Amino acid sequence: MRVGRIAALVALALAAVLVVVVLMGGSSGHSYKLQFETGGQLVKGNQVLVGGQPIGIVDAITLADDGLAEVEITVDEPLHEGTVAVIRSTSLSGVANRYVSVDPGPTSEPEVEDGGILTPEETVSPVDLDQLFATLDGPTRKALQEVVEGSAVLYTGNNEEARKSYKYLGPALQSGQRLLADLTRDERVFSQFLVRGSSVLGAVAERRQDLSALTQNANEALSAIAAENESLDRTLAALPPAMRQANTTFVNLRAAFDDLDSVVATAKPATRDLAPFLRDLRPVARRAVPVVGDLRLAVARSGPANDLTDLLLAAPGLESAGARTRATGIAAMNDTQAEVELARAYSPDLVAFITKLGQASAYYDGNGHYVRVMPAASNIFDYNEATSDLDPLYNSPAQQFDFFSGTPNSLQAFGFFRCPGAATEKNAGWTPAGPTNDHPFLDDGNLSSPGDCDATPAGDTPYGVYGPPGP
Repeated sequence: MRVGRIAALVALALAAVLVVVVLMGGSSGHSYKLQFETGGQLVKGNQVLVGGQPIGIVDAITLADDGLAEVEITVDEPLHEGTVAVIRSTSLSGVANRYVSVDPGPTSEPEVEDGGILTPEETVSPVDLDQLFATLDGPTRKALQEVVEGSAVLYTGNNEEARKSYKYLGPALQSGQRLLADLTRDERVFSQFLVRGSSVLGAVAERRQDLSALTQNANEALSAIAAENESLDRTLAALPPAMRQANTTFVNLRAAFDDLDSVVATAKPATRDLAPFLRDLRPVARRAVPVVGDLRLAVARSGPANDLTDLLLAAPGLESAGARTRATGIAAMNDTQAEVELARAYSPDLVAFITKLGQASAYYDGNGHYVRVMPAASNIFDYNEATSDLDPLYNSPAQQFDFFSGTPNSLQAFGFFRCPGAATEKNAGWTPAGPTNDHPFLDDGNLSSPGDCDATPAGDTPYGVYGPPGP
């Protein structure tokens, strides 16, 4: 009986020890030290959470030799390398209501040994609002206060809209926090991004005038597009049918390309000299630009009766008028043929007369230009040596013309009916083959008939160039 009681007491003692071990956690937990820049109002007994589920507690908070806050925690499962610990608060209004949120590392990474330390590079310390506000100067805090007050005025009476905004505010903040956490985690890449971004912004700042001009031009272009929005709308409405038609065209174009291959193959030999031809054509085309411009003006110009188009429009009327006068014109040309043939031989004399007329009228005085006329006459006066006077040979001035009316061929004698070239000395022309006898000009005998002209060379007359013909 006594032995049974002793065995019962021993069993009871063992059960009590087992309960204590179970309640105290035994040695199944894993202890780690987390180093934070600040304790963040953590206290002993705060929870350690993963995904919102508790996995351990805060055992102690001490100050390390380097001034960091060293938080000792015990968790149920081991941590792996790559784990990140963050001190968070359960609400903004509470005090000492912090917890440690753990973002476990991948299970493929090695485990952190018990008693291992997570350095500040693997932990994130909280930032309290009073610390944030303390970094702001007075004007900035005042402005922030006005923003808060303005927000209160803005949302007053707009509760439903405010609730919709708050619905998406939390996810937006969480996304922003994850973005900042990623930036902080990859600090080297972020630093390179800032440096290169600074270089890009510096280059943009150097071309700020060009950028401003680009912005202005883009604004003008967009304004022009906006001004033509109706036309653009019609264009967009007509675009789908045009695209469908173009699709059909492109499908048919494939077959055309197959047929075009043979044409291209045939044209290749002809195109070998095309490049040098085009190079030679370029300066011609460049010089032809003003010619084409003038030709355009000659063909069509604003205004009546001043271009080729107006001339062609008037041509039918001219043809009708010419048809009525054609017979009369032909008869007149036939009747004047002899005069034209005679005048053609004297064309050098007529041209010389016109050219010398300018010289004859080149004299001028205070009254303007005048022509000097020098009458020439022969056998009118005789010099009297006794009296040193000129005695007239005729009783009256009219008698001096008796020679022209009473002497046969007197007009021919004084050169009025000389043939062309009769005033030139005989054999004045010469060629290597010998002297020429091409003067006077008789037009193959057409001017040598009686009454036309005197063919006697002036050099053969005893009176010289203008004298009467010899015997």
